[in-house]
Amino acid sequence: MKIKNILYISLMLVFLASCRGAKLSVANEQFARGEYFDAANTYRKVYNKLRSKEKRALRGEVAYQIGTCYRLINVAPRSSAAYRNAIRYNYPDSMAIFYLARELQYEGKYKEAEKYYRMFLEKAPGDVLAENGLKGCQLAQEWKNNPTRYIVKRDKLFNSRRSDCAPMYLGKEFDQIYFTSSTEKSLGKDKSSITGTKNNDIYFSKKNEKGAWQRPEPIEGDVNTELDEGIVSFSPDGNTMYLTKARREPNADTSVEIFTSSRSGAKWSTPVKYEITADTLSAYGHPAVSPDGEYLYFSSDMPGGYGGKDIWRISLTDKGGSLENMGVQINTPGNEMFPYVRSDGDLYFSSDGHPGMGGLDIFKARLNEYGVWKIENMQYPVNSQGDDFGITFGPEETGFFSSNRNDARGYDHIYSFELPSIKVWISGMVIDKDEEPVPDAVIRIVGEDGSNQKEMGRKDGSFRFKLDRGVRYVMMAGCRGYLNQKQEFTSGSEEEDAEYEVNFILSSITKPVLIENIFYDFDKATLRPESKEALDNLVKLLEDNPNVSIELASHTDMKGSDEYNMKLSDRRAKSVVDYLIAAGIETGRISPKGYGESVPKVINKKMAEKYPQFKEGDILTEEYILQLSPEDQEVANQINRRTEFQVLSITYNLY
Repeated sequence: MKIKNILYISLMLVFLASCRGAKLSVANEQFARGEYFDAANTYRKVYNKLRSKEKRALRGEVAYQIGTCYRLINVAPRSSAAYRNAIRYNYPDSMAIFYLARELQYEGKYKEAEKYYRMFLEKAPGDVLAENGLKGCQLAQEWKNNPTRYIVKRDKLFNSRRSDCAPMYLGKEFDQIYFTSSTEKSLGKDKSSITGTKNNDIYFSKKNEKGAWQRPEPIEGDVNTELDEGIVSFSPDGNTMYLTKARREPNADTSVEIFTSSRSGAKWSTPVKYEITADTLSAYGHPAVSPDGEYLYFSSDMPGGYGGKDIWRISLTDKGGSLENMGVQINTPGNEMFPYVRSDGDLYFSSDGHPGMGGLDIFKARLNEYGVWKIENMQYPVNSQGDDFGITFGPEETGFFSSNRNDARGYDHIYSFELPSIKVWISGMVIDKDEEPVPDAVIRIVGEDGSNQKEMGRKDGSFRFKLDRGVRYVMMAGCRGYLNQKQEFTSGSEEEDAEYEVNFILSSITKPVLIENIFYDFDKATLRPESKEALDNLVKLLEDNPNVSIELASHTDMKGSDEYNMKLSDRRAKSVVDYLIAAGIETGRISPKGYGESVPKVINKKMAEKYPQFKEGDILTEEYILQLSPEDQEVANQINRRTEFQVLSITYNLY
């Protein structure tokens, strides 16, 4: 991520006492000014001249400087190769091992990076950045194997052949976007001695009347110059731009400061420096205005931080400009940069200090009710082994960010992201006890989240509802001529699409309804334990239909005398009624009735399909059964032995 290194320049200068050649002194001066691209080329020339055995130690020192230059302009393959050389020539500072581990992690070579992190931790036990780096290597492999649901795509329209980064929406309509670019079309003729590309300018794009983004153009007005400008944010009304500008003065280190520009129509005014503190030695960049306009968040290496660059904020409404560091939960000994605050108060930022995949990762921070920040890595594919930073959100879970992933030159590119909504549905059929569709049934579904949906089923009995994740629902289906049926259901909380199925089987009000799986001891009225489930379902049906009263009927087969069968069926009907009353059903709602063998079963369509030896409409009388084979006689007797209920009234306790 080239722009971040323009914004913050290390003050470190390694003075190589054993060599005072002109080329080396030039390289040192370039490095001190932050001209890393030029310094790397000069150091390489020096390195190639140091071939004698007597100069091995010096060669290791120069190799370390080459690695540092390439690290700061994000050319990881060259940086890691240089650090390997430094270690090979016994460079004494163990930081060469640490930085080699980081560059290998940056290249996505996690196993090898782990090796060097462990090697460094042997020399510096407990080092936070090394421990987090090691943890990040391990997590990165898990995250790549189990990516989040975000869809990430490299944007074709916004990207040039150079670096393009730090997109930011203007306004709440999300129809204008600004970003920073070092495209060859930027102002100025010279290439930057820091990055080797042209200096950055600010560009913008608008949506046309069809909602399509148009080709980017330089912003109008007096903001862009031959120097570096970029990393913008806007006041809530969209009339003030906060931006980062590089300070370049002869014989002075490069640094950056925050400026403001005002909009008049489509043009932006000449930027004016925004005074944060009287400290002129520190760098201030990456401005981000909170959605309410209360605070300006930014990144700085000013004193009072936790190491590297920290996230700070300053009040925009308090005349005193109260300044505060965002604290140790957010900031680390590494670098925290590119803050962004969403309308819900969540803070997003990029860091190479928290455990991550490599380079800068994008993190989400949410403040809980106790004032504690919960920090989350946004994981793969939003993050990668490269630098990922500068996120901005559009409608819902969509937006843009920048990354230099998969670019060997270290150039940044703009990516879009989208988190598709999770689709959770429940569907099913409403049928009767004979498994025939019940057309035009009314299905209602009420969720504990307050949702309330009501739909009419289709002619074929089918229905379908859209649900939310992790919600308990109560569902009820009903139709004229049928009893209501209620069911409870809880949707899963997994972050994945889901389709659930629930079927309703409605009992008719106008004809007897068979209660399946009611069993008695042989030749007795004692209910067997396996009848419990069916009886409990009948209890629930009566509870769901509190104004219904029923006749509970028991039927026997033709075996035994008529008198005996009548008494047996009557006792069995009373056994079922006793169970229902014990379960809480009012006595007045249930009337037991034994029919013995006097009401033989009529074969319906469902039964004819199950027992093809019978035809629909056949009546299983004694005369009919005696004409059957012994095997079919037993089947017919089994069908006649049954327990049914018939609705007597739907107005119980209504009047």
